Amino acid sequence: MVVLIVDGYNVIGAWPELASLRDKDLSQARDLLIEKMAEYQSYTGERVIIVFDAYEVRGLENKQKTYKVEVIYTRENETADERIEKLVGEVKNIKTQVYVATSDYTEQRTIFAQGALRKSARELLIEVENIEKEIEEEVKHHINLQARAKIPLSKEVLEVFEKWRRGIK
Repeated sequence: MVVLIVDGYNVIGAWPELASLRDKDLSQARDLLIEKMAEYQSYTGERVIIVFDAYEVRGLENKQKTYKVEVIYTRENETADERIEKLVGEVKNIKTQVYVATSDYTEQRTIFAQGALRKSARELLIEVENIEKEIEEEVKHHINLQARAKIPLSKEVLEVFEKWRRGIK
């Protein structure tokens, strides 16, 4: 099993699209990251956990599942880095490979010491963009397969049939 732990605000700050959105509406940037990671999880089959720092926020730790992605908001006086380090210790075992997506050098060194691997925010962005392209190509391919008739017809005849189907004269 592969587990990807994402340092939420670190990734938001490193991805241009999310960073510009963060400056306007932080919650939308968080939601978009969660959606992108849900698509990533669905495509790769990896377990994805996103950790958001609530260090300066009063209250208890909050865990939720959105699109089957685990989202954790740290508890008061706990940083995302501290929570990520605890998570690595909890999920890392002989059958589980843990990756941590962060561009925080200090955090990378700490998780290496615990046996986890790292993905920089940039590497994760490239991977997500490649997955999005692959999905787009698969959808186009699937549409092309569906559009083919069992009897070969010319493009003009197909256009006439399509007009008839839509009720266009």
